[in-house]
Amino acid sequence: MLEINALRKSFGGKPALRGLSFSVGKGEIHGLLGHNGAGKSTTLGIILGMVMADSGEVTIDGIPVSTQRSQALRKVGAIFEAPAFYDYLSGWENLRILMGYSGGFDADAAQKTVDEVGLTQRIHSKVRTYSHGMRQRLALAQALLPEPELLLLDEPTDGLDPEGIKWFRDFILNLRDSRGMTVLFNSHLLAEVELMCDRVTILRQGELVFEGAIDGLREETDRFAADLDCWEKAMPVILSNGGKITAPGIIQIPQGSDPSILLAALVQAGIKLRSFSPVRRSLEDVYMELLEGKKM
Repeated sequence: MLEINALRKSFGGKPALRGLSFSVGKGEIHGLLGHNGAGKSTTLGIILGMVMADSGEVTIDGIPVSTQRSQALRKVGAIFEAPAFYDYLSGWENLRILMGYSGGFDADAAQKTVDEVGLTQRIHSKVRTYSHGMRQRLALAQALLPEPELLLLDEPTDGLDPEGIKWFRDFILNLRDSRGMTVLFNSHLLAEVELMCDRVTILRQGELVFEGAIDGLREETDRFAADLDCWEKAMPVILSNGGKITAPGIIQIPQGSDPSILLAALVQAGIKLRSFSPVRRSLEDVYMELLEGKKM
């Protein structure tokens, strides 16, 4: 659905993107991660045609944004940076005006979308009376009114309370499951990314450091939680097999080695094992490793 090909962009001679390439498949929820200044917002700006790339190309469902921006963006809805509304108007009036800019206002479609985002009771109130969460729901309604195939979200849960974050997560998951919608969003809330995303792209200083499935990030591990009857007796066996203790109850073995070899050695030494299980890294663990430039 979305192809990013060799994007380069500099501001004042300072590189923001350094040949960035990645793709987002149809019906996929894709997370765009990286520290501040990694190039996430620049990437979204180029996708939306609001920032001109120095080189490279973005295509949306095969349509290049650089030469056919209007046609490409017909398939896109977005919440980019801080949503801006006319505070002295109602939410309904804002939707009517903003949708009029892009080709017309369908009252029936607008009402259906307002109902979906949970603003039915307050849509005719002035936006200045809205909470932050209500503004985000109004922005989401605006993004969904063109009935997009691709939804771009820039820090959509920033500032929301836990209840608002959960509502947003469930809503986005339902968009994918019920409509097959493709979603690309950036966020600093790694726990939410882990719960929502099928795949992630991680940037560091404008460069790609990882692209792939979240499950793939966590599959391989060299650390195991063990419950042994005698750690003092087990220690020389662990060391002789190249392992080490990294924390209480945690054994790390050489990367790529077979844990069954260590298990057999422990059993042969007469050590009883009550449990031995892999310690799965969280997305946050992997994210920090990648940003620090460490090998996975």
